[in-house]
Amino acid sequence: MGMLCHLLALTLLLGIPFGNILGPLTVWLLKRHDDPFADFCGKESLNFQISMTIYMLISAMLVFILIGIITMLGLMLANIVLTIIAAIKASEGTHYKYPITIRFIKISAT
Repeated sequence: MGMLCHLLALTLLLGIPFGNILGPLTVWLLKRHDDPFADFCGKESLNFQISMTIYMLISAMLVFILIGIITMLGLMLANIVLTIIAAIKASEGTHYKYPITIRFIKISAT
């Protein structure tokens, strides 16, 4: 379930609006009380995807001064690569913390 929390963030690539947030949110809400690892992965994935959405919105505003195009491409690539790394770590049972993440949902110290 932890790996699924991370991989469902890639549904945005399938053209599902806010799929990067809705996918992990769904798994997290369904499994957070049953599986502590899925709870951690869900929170971590949600925090990262919300952060990336905010960064992309800022980049979209910067498109008017042309630097936004470069930052958007970099953010898209980072999102895909870091999500895949997190999914691989989750499949190994390892807790992975995304870099450049704003912690909106606090992860309890367990």
